[in-house]
Formats: sequence, C-alpha cells, structure tokens
Amino acid sequence: MDKVAVITGTRKGIGRFLVDHYLAQGYRVAGCSRGPMGEDIDNYLHYELDVSDERAAMRMLNSVMGTWGRVDVLLNNAGIASMNHVLLTPLKTVEQIFSTNVFGTFVFAREAAKHMSKGKFGRIVNFATVATPLQLEGEAAYAASKAAVKSYTQIMARELAPLGITVNAVGPTPVDTDLIRGVPKAKMDALLARQAIPRLGTCEDIANVIDFLVDERSDFITGQTVYLGGVS
Repeated sequence: MDKVAVITGTRKGIGRFLVDHYLAQGYRVAGCSRGPMGEDIDNYLHYELDVSDERAAMRMLNSVMGTWGRVDVLLNNAGIASMNHVLLTPLKTVEQIFSTNVFGTFVFAREAAKHMSKGKFGRIVNFATVATPLQLEGEAAYAASKAAVKSYTQIMARELAPLGITVNAVGPTPVDTDLIRGVPKAKMDALLARQAIPRLGTCEDIANVIDFLVDERSDFITGQTVYLGGVS
C-alpha cells in the first residue's frame, strides 16, 4: 500500500514543492494551509486551516486516517517569520510566530504520532532554521520559536522511540521564497557570507535531507537537527 505523507503549509514555497516531490515518489499526500490550493491534484487532499487550531488539526488527521487508513510521514513545514529589532516588535507579532511555528508543530506532531503508533512506524520531520545557531539580529522571535522546535524535536524523539517513530528536524538556510523577499540585499549577502557554502538554499536541498530522514533505513537516526549550508 502507498505510504501517506502529511505536509503543513503546502499552498506555496517549500511546502508546495514538497507536495510534488513526494507525489512523484508514489506517496499519497495530505496538505494544509490557510487558503485553497487552487487546483485539483491526483492523490492529494487539501485542508484549509490554521495549524495552531487544535481541533482542526485533529479533524484533518482523523480524516486522512478515514480516507487512507495510515499516516507514515509528517513534515511540519508551515512557518512564519518577522524581521524586527526587539524594541520594535509587538507582542502580537511574537504570539503569531509562536502560534504557527511552535504550537502548530506541537499539535500536528502529537496527533500524527497517535496514528503512527498504531503501525509502530513513523517519520516526523520538523523545520528549524539557521537563524537560531547564527543568532541573527532582527530575528529574535523567529529564532527563539525555532529553538523551541529543536528542543521539542529532541525530547519527542526520546518519548516516541519505543513506538517506532523517529523525530528529526531540518534547518534550512534562506531559500528564495516569499519568506525572505523583503530582506535587503546587503543584509542577505552578509548572512550568506556566514555560511560555509555561501549561497541561497533550494527546495531540492531541503528535500534531499528529508528524503534521508524519512527513509525506512534511517530508523537509528532520531532527535537530530540538520542545518544546511555548513552552519552548526
């Protein structure tokens, strides 16, 4: 039976790429975003929701189980960022960032793991960021939210290991998506210069790491965060 992947934040950017990437590998894919997908795609189910809405997340995963009978892979891709000096950052902005990046990741990982545990197999990949180890100025709230995701990944990996579920994270460098389009060129060039490999990342770079982490043979790898670009 075809494996089932659940991917959050699929309407555009990295998430949209990952939908096509895993469909091409023979997965059935369920995705979600705040808006419609805008097209019908074979073997793809789309749900409109806010990832931090606990009840909506539960309904989505129950629906996927009812339709396809399994959840094998979860990619917690949905995320938002905001670049601001800490003195100019409203609390509401911080709450929004944590709601999507931390609470959304928590809810989807918890609910997906409940279903994965029934088959004693699961692969969860969360999304971190190089902004955390690089301690990027202007990204305090975003970097802090992803630091929370890294810690959650490490501890959840220990708790779910007896159930045959691995939990890892990928930490992308900046990728040419809407998330970075408002960043001044000089600031972006300075950021890239801090990487061992000073270039923008690509969706293919990210998918390459995820492919490795979700492979059945990667059952001895859990609790890890893989940063791209030579950042550690």
